[in-house]
Amino acid sequence: MRVVHVIHSLEPGGAESVLAEFARVAPAHGIEMAVMPISRIRSRAIVGDLEAAGVPVLPLDLVHRWDPRAFARAVTWLRPWGPDVIHTHLKHADLVGSVASRVLRRPMVSTLHVVDDLPGRLGAVKRRLAGVARTATAARTVTVSDAQRSWYLEAFPHVRPETVTTLHNGVVDAARGDDAGAVRRELGIPAGAPVVLQVGLLREGKGHDVLLRAVRQLADVPDLVVLVAGDGPLRAEVEAAASDLGGRVRFLGYRTDVAPLMAASDVVVQPSDYDALPTTLIQALAAGRPVVATAVGGIPEIVTPGEGVLVPAGDATAVAGALRDLLADPGRRRALGVAARARYEAAFDADRWAGEMRRLYEDVLTAGRR
Repeated sequence: MRVVHVIHSLEPGGAESVLAEFARVAPAHGIEMAVMPISRIRSRAIVGDLEAAGVPVLPLDLVHRWDPRAFARAVTWLRPWGPDVIHTHLKHADLVGSVASRVLRRPMVSTLHVVDDLPGRLGAVKRRLAGVARTATAARTVTVSDAQRSWYLEAFPHVRPETVTTLHNGVVDAARGDDAGAVRRELGIPAGAPVVLQVGLLREGKGHDVLLRAVRQLADVPDLVVLVAGDGPLRAEVEAAASDLGGRVRFLGYRTDVAPLMAASDVVVQPSDYDALPTTLIQALAAGRPVVATAVGGIPEIVTPGEGVLVPAGDATAVAGALRDLLADPGRRRALGVAARARYEAAFDADRWAGEMRRLYEDVLTAGRR
C-alpha cells in the first residue's frame, strides 16, 4: 500500500517528528510511504530520520506554505509516484491534499495534530478554509485524542461524527538506560543530583513560564537541575526570563537523543496550557519515567494517577509541589516508572499504532471501491 504524507514543512516540530516515528514502523505493516513537504527544506533533522528509514522525500520547494503553486506542483509530482492514499497533516496540507485527491481520484485521510482554538481573525479564515477542504474531501479525519475529537466536532458542527476517528500516536521503543551516565557527564550534572526534564517546542501554550515559576519555588531543593530540550520562537524570551535561575535551568536546544535524556532524568514535566497528545509524554512512558503534567487536552489519556501527577493548568505552585514530593521519594518514583512502562507497552507501542493506521487505510480504500 503506497501512502504519501503531505505536510506544511519538515522543520523540527511535533507533527513532523510523528511522521519520522511512523516511518520506522510502517514497512512492517506493508505501508510504503513518501513525505511531501510544501515549504522549502531548511533543516536536515527530520529529513535525515526519514531517509534513514528509507522514505523518499518529495519536496515542493516553495518559500511559503501558502504559495498557490503548491496545488499544481503537488499533482504533477504525485502522479508518477502513484499513491493509493493521500494523507495530510495540518491545514496547509489539507488544502493542497484535497486538490490532489480530487484530481488523482485517490482517497484522502487527514490527521489533526493541534487544537486550533482562538486563532485570531486571519487564523480563523485559514482554519475555515482548511476545514471546508477537509470536510469536502477527506474520507476520514484522524484525531490523536478523544479530547481533540470532542473539540473538533464542536468547532465544526457540520462534520459527520462517523468520519472522525481517534487514533493515539505511538513511539518506537528506544534504549532507556544505556546512555544516561554519558548524558549526565556531557552536561556536567553531578552524580545524584535531581534532574527534571521538559521536551518540546518553545512556543505559546507549552507552559515554560509556569515551569520557571515552579523552579523558583524549589530554591531549597539541593543541586536541582532542570533541562529544557527544544527550540522555537520563544526560546530567546524564555532564556531571558530564566536568567535569574543560573545553572539550575539549562536550555539544550533541539535534541535527537530524547531517550537518553529521559534516562538521565528523574521526572519529566509538561505544564502545557493545552496539548492534543504530546509525544514527549509517550516517550516518558516508554522510558519508565514518572510525569508531572497538566490535566488538559489529551494528556489524561496518556498519563493517569498511576504513572504520574496531574495538576491544573497555569498552577506553578501545584507543579512545584508535585515535583518536590516526587524528588523526595525515590520509591514512589520507581513505582510510577514501572507503571509508566507497562502503560506504554499496553497502549502506546508504535507497532500497535501502525497496525491500526493500516486498518484505517484499508477501510477507506474498501469504502471507495463500493
